[in-house]
Amino acid sequence: MTTPEMERFRTGAAKYAAYLETFEGRLRLDLAAPNLLEFLPRETSLRVLDLGCGTGAMAVRLAKLGQHVTCLDSSEEMLSFAQQASEHAGVSARIKLQPGNVTAIGELFRAHSFDLILCHNILEYVDDPGTVLRAASSLLSESDGLISIVVRNQAGEALKAAIRDGDLEAAERNLVSEWGDESLYGGKVRLFTPDTVRRLLLESSLAPVADRGIRIVADYLPPTSAGKREYDRVFEFERKLGKRPEFTAVARYSHWLARRTSPISEEVG
Repeated sequence: MTTPEMERFRTGAAKYAAYLETFEGRLRLDLAAPNLLEFLPRETSLRVLDLGCGTGAMAVRLAKLGQHVTCLDSSEEMLSFAQQASEHAGVSARIKLQPGNVTAIGELFRAHSFDLILCHNILEYVDDPGTVLRAASSLLSESDGLISIVVRNQAGEALKAAIRDGDLEAAERNLVSEWGDESLYGGKVRLFTPDTVRRLLLESSLAPVADRGIRIVADYLPPTSAGKREYDRVFEFERKLGKRPEFTAVARYSHWLARRTSPISEEVG
């Protein structure tokens, strides 16, 4: 990550933790979790790497299911939150905290040492998403290794600017731009299209097995609507929409599950 991007996470752990308690933050986590669990083997202990683990929210969920999770983050403050969360949940024995930058994972870990890698909202902030993804792919086990990727969806950012913000100029810009505006910390965030994600997966010897939409309509509900007060109802509706391609295409976030394949021998066009 570039220095400004690293600094906003290194010093903003409390702000991020507070965001995860909001309607939108909870929903992003709660929708990603069942998407992931659909593809995990039952009653099997997996070696998991959580890239940019943040406050450890997803790591704790997996540890509660018996998985052994290595939490990697460049922010000591984030790792402190993750440690507290793991201790509070009684799963600290199954969580290892590892300080470090996601751009150095090829040097930090041995090849094929993880069965599952989480790469949630990380590729938006690194200088070269392809390099990070290829390095992550090399760390996956050769037998059925799975990677879970969550990225900002370009179409969703265009709709957010138009519908929620009423800013057609920003909507037009987001429709074609590689970069959008990040609202929590400020600054820029990379936007992805489905074609971009598929190309990055192919170049990283990863084969997609599913893609889901996260937060398709929730961000556009009026603050006073019943939806904002009926979290479970919104969650269930989002789950239904997130599995349908026509709605996935316009979600705020795209969630991709992919498995490691044999290395690519021919040049990717």
